[in-house]
Amino acid sequence: MKFNSLFPLLQVRDLAASSDFYRRHFGFTPVFESDWYMHLKGESEGLFELALIHYQHDSIPKAGQVPSSGVILSFYVDDAAAEAARLEGEGVAIAQPLRDEVFGQRHVIVADPNGILIDVITPIEPDPDWLKTQMG
Repeated sequence: MKFNSLFPLLQVRDLAASSDFYRRHFGFTPVFESDWYMHLKGESEGLFELALIHYQHDSIPKAGQVPSSGVILSFYVDDAAAEAARLEGEGVAIAQPLRDEVFGQRHVIVADPNGILIDVITPIEPDPDWLKTQMG
């Protein structure tokens, strides 16, 4: 299968609050807006898209009409520490404070109004001792 586009579609309780969150804190702009669906595009070049839909919309089968949960969006950035400070200063809910991982990530995890986690990541050098244990 050849894809023309690929993006997450998050089923949310409050479309307006969710759209506002991604616009205000992450720079997304609307490509399409309605009272039940929003399609957003990131400000960086490339296909960085995100869609939001009210979880009870009739286009979703009844069995699937539940808010999204257990989802983590990964946003790779140039400076996770600076983004962590900015997001905290803007009052965004911090689910996991900034930290460095032995496997080569500096990251902070924040939560959107629906509890969807957003992992804001900058790659760093992995710990050499840890890396030795992974090479078999």
